[in-house]
Amino acid sequence: MTDLAEMALVSAVVLAALQGCAALWGRLAGRWMVADVVWGLGLAAVALLGLATGSGGGVRRWVLVLVVGVWGGRLASHVWGRLRTQDHDDPRYERMAAGRSRIATALRVFGMQGVIQWVVSLPIQVSAVSGDPHGLRWAVAIFGSLVAVGGIALETVADRQLERYKRQDPRPVVMDQGLWAWSRHPNYFGDACVWTGVYLVACSTWPGVLTIISPVVMTALLIWGSGVRLTERAMADRPGYAAYQARTSAFVPRPPRRG
Repeated sequence: MTDLAEMALVSAVVLAALQGCAALWGRLAGRWMVADVVWGLGLAAVALLGLATGSGGGVRRWVLVLVVGVWGGRLASHVWGRLRTQDHDDPRYERMAAGRSRIATALRVFGMQGVIQWVVSLPIQVSAVSGDPHGLRWAVAIFGSLVAVGGIALETVADRQLERYKRQDPRPVVMDQGLWAWSRHPNYFGDACVWTGVYLVACSTWPGVLTIISPVVMTALLIWGSGVRLTERAMADRPGYAAYQARTSAFVPRPPRRG
């Protein structure tokens, strides 16, 4: 448990340093949304830290650094591309900043994100200092890896479909093609799958099962935090969206209802 305490402490220091740099970058760029760029990178950094310094089994450490590294790098690249092409900040952060000082907003945006990153990364931290599974427990780790990889693929395809939709001129009033015909937020569902898979990899050995808070927090944020809830609120008045809501699942993909 000493190794776990050390890993938890060093992970917290790394994430705090990253968020401090992100806050400075945001100040220079005049954009709070740089927080979204470092979200995935911070979690990938914890996985890399676990690979480099962890005392646990090597197989899971390599699996997690590859899975989380690909996930975090792709997400950072996707958000960076959006940041470069927008001439305004994300409305979510504009609402957070309204009526608050710059310091208070920075603490809320970057400080809160650092804490959440630390909580979500708990399966990575535990895997870094615990041994690899034995026997049938490998099936849990393998299944978790497949769930995580599937989540990355789902999120990637959904984002690409959405980008193609945005480039259409003229374009349909709502995006209801491809994966978006089965879920109104397939990218967020893919994200939830990634962290459910990471948790399953961790819980293939003790005490990884105790890190269930990670996928619970991530899924809660995706549905009720800055993901589904805010997007639905922003889209509520768009023509045709109510009909889209009536026939399409909000989160978990399923065939559309026939009206």
